[in-house]
Amino acid sequence: MARRSHNSKPRGQQIRQLPSARTGERLQKILAGSGYGSRRQCESLILEGRVEVDRKVVVELGTRADPSVQDIRVDGEAIPRLKLIYYLVNKPPGTVSTNRDPAGRSRVIDLVPDGDQLFTVGRLDRSSEGLVLVTNDGELTHRLSHPRFGIEKTYVVEVHGHLTDQKLKQLRKGIHLAEAFAQVVRARVKRSSKNSTTLEIILNEGRNREIRRMLARVGHKVQGLKRVALGPLKLGEIPVGAYRQLTRDEVRALRRVSSTTFRSQPSQKKSSSTRRRAGNSLRNTT
Repeated sequence: MARRSHNSKPRGQQIRQLPSARTGERLQKILAGSGYGSRRQCESLILEGRVEVDRKVVVELGTRADPSVQDIRVDGEAIPRLKLIYYLVNKPPGTVSTNRDPAGRSRVIDLVPDGDQLFTVGRLDRSSEGLVLVTNDGELTHRLSHPRFGIEKTYVVEVHGHLTDQKLKQLRKGIHLAEAFAQVVRARVKRSSKNSTTLEIILNEGRNREIRRMLARVGHKVQGLKRVALGPLKLGEIPVGAYRQLTRDEVRALRRVSSTTFRSQPSQKKSSSTRRRAGNSLRNTT
């Protein structure tokens, strides 16, 4: 992110709310849609006094603006008219989902054009494979990633041994992990062989290595894990390591489901520290 411009207003000239910007979109949503990161990252830009609307520094998160008629700047530079990009990637095992990797390992964003300008949605751990959405649409990223929107993610999981009906029932009922209570939306056996079972598991949350940890708690080690759907978006027959652009209909479907889905909160109360830990784990699922 660029350094703060000398044109930024001193704190004495900051304002809390723009009286002329009560009907537009929330400022953090506009910035996320212009490629400045997730909505949470854009909120930090506002709170740090790095954002101006009509040459006035804004520090109020509820501020609304209209980018079609107002001058919006970050660090003194006008926000770009961003062309939104959406890629579906079939992540290979051994590839990391993070944009920054000091170890220099292969990243998901290395598989698509101009990947360093994009970010991943719904990360998979290094050992897992399958569907990863790569985009510069910060607002959609927020909605697809945040657990309160309850976007369903579908996985095909191969485990060692055979799962009994009782263990499947336990996965559906829920399991206490170290940081929170976790449960699947659905779990069913797709097929069984002599030494292994293939499951279809659907989640609407994304804690750190959640599926692997839940199955370990019922006594089964994961041998392979593949995400095959993110909401209405399906992996299909795209080869491992390949990518394709989303169609307009697919983007509309993702926006529609992320605008209408809202996961009901569990009746069990959590401490504030537990909620923070659960939120911070969004980026390292399964």
